[in-house]
Amino acid sequence: MTDADHVVLLDDEGRAIGTAPKSSVHGTDTALHLAFSCHVVNEDGQVLVTRRALDKKTWPGVWSNSFCGHPKPAEPVLTAVHRRAEYELGLTLTDIELALPLFRYRATDANGIVEHEVCPVYTALAHDEPVLNPLEVVDARWVDPAELAVSLQTTPWAFSPWLVLQAQQLHLFGTVSQRRRAS
Repeated sequence: MTDADHVVLLDDEGRAIGTAPKSSVHGTDTALHLAFSCHVVNEDGQVLVTRRALDKKTWPGVWSNSFCGHPKPAEPVLTAVHRRAEYELGLTLTDIELALPLFRYRATDANGIVEHEVCPVYTALAHDEPVLNPLEVVDARWVDPAELAVSLQTTPWAFSPWLVLQAQQLHLFGTVSQRRRAS
């Protein structure tokens, strides 16, 4: 097994304490580990939401943020963000900003699988349309931030729990509006 197949395990203070095979980490008693999320906007100020592949271990078929991932051991998180944007969505990102450096959550899906992550959250700009990797994403939509906010409030069960929590903390919609005015 290579480093690409491992995630970074963390202690309660968020310090790296080792690695574990990715396949063994997500279960009913998931160890705290390092991940990241990224919210991508386009030049029109729309936010990219994606629907997770139907065979994903956690939250299959659920709408979520643009993409997520796990840095490889010793891989800088920003490098992992670029790698996963290309792998999942075929996107080259610009204007990447760390928006929530200490975001952390624990959530259990309908199958009893737990996500337990320290998950820095990034925002980024894309100039192209996504090319979906069907192993990761089954659908994607550019949406108006205000419409997404309404959907997150009225039907939170239709979205990944981390998207709902991140949107509350991110003030993503203000960030998107600021980027739109700056372009």
